[in-house]
Amino acid sequence: MVKVVRFHELGSANVLKVEDLPLEIPKAGEVRLKILAFGLNRSEIQMRDGSYPMSNAAFPSKLGKEAVGEIEELGEGVIGFNPGERVTTIPCFDMSKYGVYGESAIVPAFSLAKPPENLSDIEATAIWQQYLTAYGPLSLYSDLRSDNFVLITAATSSVGVGAIQMSKMLGANVIATTRSSSKTDA
Repeated sequence: MVKVVRFHELGSANVLKVEDLPLEIPKAGEVRLKILAFGLNRSEIQMRDGSYPMSNAAFPSKLGKEAVGEIEELGEGVIGFNPGERVTTIPCFDMSKYGVYGESAIVPAFSLAKPPENLSDIEATAIWQQYLTAYGPLSLYSDLRSDNFVLITAATSSVGVGAIQMSKMLGANVIATTRSSSKTDA
């Protein structure tokens, strides 16, 4: 048995339950991780309270997309990874099907990446969401060039910091704002 966080109805954090569940066996294309650290994100709170769409979701539901773990078992057809290897999950899977809040989690193998060795488990857990959130509008859906200006609001948030770094990397001129003068130096 392993401890896993699930919820059986929408609501506040009070709907979250730590449950003892049998250890799952990964299916084809999946991997089971021993979770070493997992991240908490706003989209997960919104999924739990019902303000984020839960496509094809059923209860009970798991939560969590960002984690660092040690591979315990590979499902059929998984290549490029080995049991005992430390990996991080890229938040690119359906949370209503997979979730990493717990001691153990099944995740799709396509969501795994090898984190830099110099990052702690906590640091490696927190490297994806802010950059993937910024990547869409700054890279996928725009033609950002070095002569462009980018206005980044909430610039001291994790997504704001990621957007600043990505915009500078793409050569754009950044204008950053914050709603509090106490955050200006940051």
